[in-house]
Amino acid sequence: MLLLLVRHALTAHTGDRLSGWLPGISLSEEGRAQAVALAERLEPLKIDAVYSSPLERAVETARPLASSKGLRVRTREALGEVRYGDWEGRRLRTLAKTKLWRQVLMRPSETRFPGGETIRETQFRSVAAVGELRKAHPRHVVAAVSHADTIRLVVAHYAGIHIDLYQRLAIAPASVSVLWLGDGMPMMLKLNDTGTLDRVATPPRRRRKP
Repeated sequence: MLLLLVRHALTAHTGDRLSGWLPGISLSEEGRAQAVALAERLEPLKIDAVYSSPLERAVETARPLASSKGLRVRTREALGEVRYGDWEGRRLRTLAKTKLWRQVLMRPSETRFPGGETIRETQFRSVAAVGELRKAHPRHVVAAVSHADTIRLVVAHYAGIHIDLYQRLAIAPASVSVLWLGDGMPMMLKLNDTGTLDRVATPPRRRRKP
């Protein structure tokens, strides 16, 4: 499976507030333009399925892509954002003043968000979701629209990056990160790409065993 991990496009909260699972957060005007541009960027690829986090901003990002390929958007809760609990909706600059914020930055593996989940729990369920997609689409190209931390955690798992270092991975709005999950060792083909992906239009050939 060739997996395209797509971060949702811009919202009014992006970079200002921690949206989490709050309902009703849609793409901004710029974000809607990014979603359309994303579909255009991915035009060279033959995409077989489009999945998404159930949150509005992710589904709205996925729709233009799915429509351009004649597909429907299939939602999976496990692809959703980290459950930040009591932190949801709060300004990032306010959270940055708390003691827990430093722990989130330095030792996220030991952190549980108040009233929410741990980073490990997010990684476990998002990687499990990718495993299910891999079983369902072993020879397909699949796009999955999700969220920055969720994508970082999936990439960290397959790249062998310790969970405490996952925030070193930059994942921009409407970016695409590409994983090859075929036979043998997984491969990271693209990370945080915001340009053309024509060079990964064809999955890498399977190497013959000696």
